[in-house]
Formats: sequence, C-alpha cells, structure tokens
Amino acid sequence: MNTGSYYEPVEAHRYQPTVHAGGAWDADEQHFSPLGGLIVHAIDRHLSGRPDSGLFLSRISFDILGRLALDECEIRVETLRPGRTIELVEAVALIGGRPVVRARGWLLGSSDTTAVAGGGAERLTPPDGLDPWPMASVWPGGYIASLDVRPLAPPQPGRATAWISTGLDLVAGEKASPLASYVALVDTANGIAVRQSPSAWMFPNVDLTVHLHRRPSGRWTGLDTTVAFGPTGQGVTSTVLHDLDGPVGHAQQILTVRPL
Repeated sequence: MNTGSYYEPVEAHRYQPTVHAGGAWDADEQHFSPLGGLIVHAIDRHLSGRPDSGLFLSRISFDILGRLALDECEIRVETLRPGRTIELVEAVALIGGRPVVRARGWLLGSSDTTAVAGGGAERLTPPDGLDPWPMASVWPGGYIASLDVRPLAPPQPGRATAWISTGLDLVAGEKASPLASYVALVDTANGIAVRQSPSAWMFPNVDLTVHLHRRPSGRWTGLDTTVAFGPTGQGVTSTVLHDLDGPVGHAQQILTVRPL
C-alpha cells in the first residue's frame, strides 16, 4: 500500500496537495474526497483551542463552488452559532484566493442514549478476506491509485458495496482525527457504482452531505451505495455509511449528468 500523505502543511491554515490528491475527472485537479477530510481536519483544529465541550460533528455539508486546482489551498473556519449543546461552524477552502468549497457543520451535544440506540442497516461483511478491486482500471488519478478497495460483490451499474482504506496520512506530520480520516474517503462513493462509463459520460457531484448518528472509528470506511440518473441531466448518489462495528450514518451527492 502507498505511504506518504495527501497534503503537506505550508503554514497555519495553508496546505499543498501532493500527487496522491489528484482527481479522477482531471489529473490537474484535486479529488474532492481528501479535500473534504482536510476541511474536517481544519474544523477540528479550530475547535481544539478550547475546553472539550462534548459536542460531536453530526452533520457536514460541502458545496463545491468551482474547479479544485491541484494547487496550494487555504482553509478558513469560523463559528457561526456558538452554543453549549448545539453549534454551527463554517469552513471555506480557497485556492488562488478564490473560494472553491464552502462547508457548514452542525455539532450536537453528547449524552448517554445507549438504552434506546438502534435501527438502521445490518453490519457489512468485514473487509478481511475480501479481494481487492482495481478501481484504477475504471478511474485515473493519484487519489484513486492510493486506495485499497474491497467490494463485497462485483460492482454493478448503479449499485456497489465496498470497503475503502488508504495507507496515506491526511496531512504530513499532523495527526488527523478518526472522523477527518473517515470523511476523507466518503466522496469515493460516486465512483464505485458507475451507471455509465466515465469515458463516455460525466457525472461529477457538486455537493456532499454527511449525516452521522455515531462516531466512526478504525481505518476502513464502508460504502453501501446506490446511484440514480434522472431523465433531465441530474443524478443522486446515496450511501449508507459503515465502519467495522456497523452503520454510522448516510451520505448524499447531487450529480450533474452529461455526455462527453
């Protein structure tokens, strides 16, 4: 498995992507998946300078505003709505001084709800013993090449369930939280269950929204993904998110679908 990192720190709040962050639609662009993890990492750092509030990042929505050039990026984070039990933060990623991603995250208070916990999907078959899938045979780019992909069954058009992992650090020399490392792999969902060949059709996502009912842990991100295309150029990628202990939440991506 590859070693190294997706980003190298330049100075406070600024990062240089490595070749491992290279995109699938364009090798000169960043794949959004590691950038999403980097934004969560920046939010973690923004929150780290205060006493532990017990708040948990339970929803984060990313809007992709423009081209993600494979260039140095800056991430600015601010708290929009402070609170003891509910808090809203916003992060903006800039490349060349231009905003390219705007993210908002809701943090919710933690309490013991073990007695009523439950619901959702069944646990996935664990990745140990599953055969790797050469995802790079479908998609180019440094990010895809960096992944260990273990499907539970051969991916079908519009439907796949797979475990995703990587041997790379998110940021060189900086410890990323389990959540940042987990989110850094979620945007892969749009590429594991392609309905049409990406050499004939484009279907990039312009957003990603992640809802979590439990903190994910471990090095594997489980994606149980379904892709639907509509008749007027839009599509949706819907994913049940897992770790090795079971489901942790859901992810949604809206797609713009058009022929090449």
